[in-house]
Amino acid sequence: MKSPLLSLPGAVPGEGADEGVAAHYGDLFREQRALADGTGFVDLSHRGVVTVTGADRLSWLHLLLTQHVSELPAGEATEALILSAHGHIEHALYLVDDGETTWAHVEPGSQGELIAYLESMKFFYRVEIADRTEEYAVVHLPAGSIAETPGSAVARETAHGRDLFLPRAELESFAAASGPAAGVLAYEALRVEAHRPRIGLETDHRTIPHELGWIGTAVHLQKGCYRGQETVARVHNLGKPPRRLVFLHLDGSEVKLPGHGAPIRLAKDGEEGRQLGFVTSSARHHELGPIALALVKRNVPVDAELIADTTAASQETVVEP
Repeated sequence: MKSPLLSLPGAVPGEGADEGVAAHYGDLFREQRALADGTGFVDLSHRGVVTVTGADRLSWLHLLLTQHVSELPAGEATEALILSAHGHIEHALYLVDDGETTWAHVEPGSQGELIAYLESMKFFYRVEIADRTEEYAVVHLPAGSIAETPGSAVARETAHGRDLFLPRAELESFAAASGPAAGVLAYEALRVEAHRPRIGLETDHRTIPHELGWIGTAVHLQKGCYRGQETVARVHNLGKPPRRLVFLHLDGSEVKLPGHGAPIRLAKDGEEGRQLGFVTSSARHHELGPIALALVKRNVPVDAELIADTTAASQETVVEP
């Protein structure tokens, strides 16, 4: 869906997974600094919005999700995953319940597949699932923002900021009252800085939650009976994940950032060395310079100097080996 805020001055459209909203509005670093200072907002109206209503909604979701939600208090934000039978990540849901409805936003375009799975699991439970993407837009207010939440919106408050489920008809009036607007590139740079994984970027077809540090934040280890739970328990109790997420400081003299999928190798082995992982996300940060997240083999030494494609990189540990 194409956002009406692409008509704002300086708006440059996003690409790939973030097509439909603005990548930036003409000054990437100014937009980052504004978000870091708790001002402005980010248009995330391309993300999917799914709701679940009905008396059994929380107890039913509890059976399907990796998170403990059966007694989720109204207004308390959480995040959860849906795994395959083998424990691989299929969906990431960013949730809040308002006392009558459970709201979730998900990756752009993924809501159809998610809803199809949820519908197949309804059985006799008193729940109704709906795609609300055409009616509601997701808007992000940064941590520290003093902007008011419109009475028509549902708020999801986290340490990283406030996500609003805002009626689409109010998106332009909200932007006029809550500016300045920041693009998704600024939002993504702060996400990378905070080591927060994003499904479709930090994940591939075989990613398990342990590799990305999602144990504890999106996976509750004291609950069972969800698809893929056996893999989660086995890796947690008996072994280590095959890969781990790392944060990279990239050589600032390079003009081009290594893109998603760029190979990671040991610097001492050069560009012809064995591939040990890949870049998942990269960004230009207003203070740190060029940075990235990468998924590497667990046995890569934590102090090893790396190269991301052709760019020198030093690593910080996100997930312990």
